[in-house]
Amino acid sequence: MYYNMSMKTLGSILLFSLFFRSDISALERSVSFDQISDLTALPEKARAVPAPVIGETADETPGFCVFNGPSGSPLADAAAFKSVVGDGDAIYAGETHDQKKDHNAQLETLKALGEARGEKIVVGFEMLNLTLQPILDEYAAGTISEEEFLIKADWKKEWGFDFDLYKPLFDFVREHKLAALALNLPRKVVSKIARVGLDGLSPEEKQYLPARVEITQNEAYIAYLKESYDNHGKAHDPILGGLKKGMDEFTFEHYLEAMCAWNEAMGARLADFMNSNPGYAGMVVAGSGHIIYNAGIPASVASRTAGLRPVSFYPADAAACPAALPAEDSDLADYVWYINHSTTTAGVLK
Repeated sequence: MYYNMSMKTLGSILLFSLFFRSDISALERSVSFDQISDLTALPEKARAVPAPVIGETADETPGFCVFNGPSGSPLADAAAFKSVVGDGDAIYAGETHDQKKDHNAQLETLKALGEARGEKIVVGFEMLNLTLQPILDEYAAGTISEEEFLIKADWKKEWGFDFDLYKPLFDFVREHKLAALALNLPRKVVSKIARVGLDGLSPEEKQYLPARVEITQNEAYIAYLKESYDNHGKAHDPILGGLKKGMDEFTFEHYLEAMCAWNEAMGARLADFMNSNPGYAGMVVAGSGHIIYNAGIPASVASRTAGLRPVSFYPADAAACPAALPAEDSDLADYVWYINHSTTTAGVLK
């Protein structure tokens, strides 16, 4: 086995830990995004985008070891990879946040999607909460500089991971004039649900959520979240061990509600865009904990759209490419991309 449950769970721990901070300001404004009419349809546009080359990034290349999850068949080459991505309408590209190789794999995926769909692409970013959409629009359109974007979006506080990890993805969006979506919930909403549950939210806070929030019934995903929950506050957990001190205790039921609300909100954002803009392809850039088992964002989008062809990629840690897909990995995603995570080139900003 090339990685264990604790490695998979680490992704969930990392992404969830970012939402437990005491310095979050009051909710900026009322937002409702569950209605299709809330998103303006984009004009019809298309133009050629340079073809991708697998592993063309200058350093920290992800390698090319990709298996079809359900069938276990390996993708033979770049042409097969591009065919898979190009045939998809909703692409879910997972990541371990501090792993540059994962982000380079996301970039290769976006390049393949760009070759197939031209400018008719929207890229959704977990890294930005939905109140930052106007700032993301400015940056994607090239009307503000990278420096202005990082200041206005308060990237260091909002996300915390080195922007250089994500810069090539944003550069591609800007260069090819793609649409971009800020997918995330404000941290305050996620952390409050974890403490008091959905019923404990104020009317103002509920406006950040879609009208419908389903609690997952996926048993594998629930078990995955339960392990993440059980790891909170343990001595060997350098992230959550300290964060839980001085914070209200939360039950697993509320933790589950928080994760599901989080997934549902991000899925609804993409679904609303896709419903308003027929013919577009969407790509989600998010932590693997939101994509694993197709139970998070992919399930949310599927429940709100019809006829979209989803393709999910789970980046699994492996020292070497396995000769065959391990049986226990077959349900991780539509495709499992084995990447050596031994090198960390950037991480959480201090």
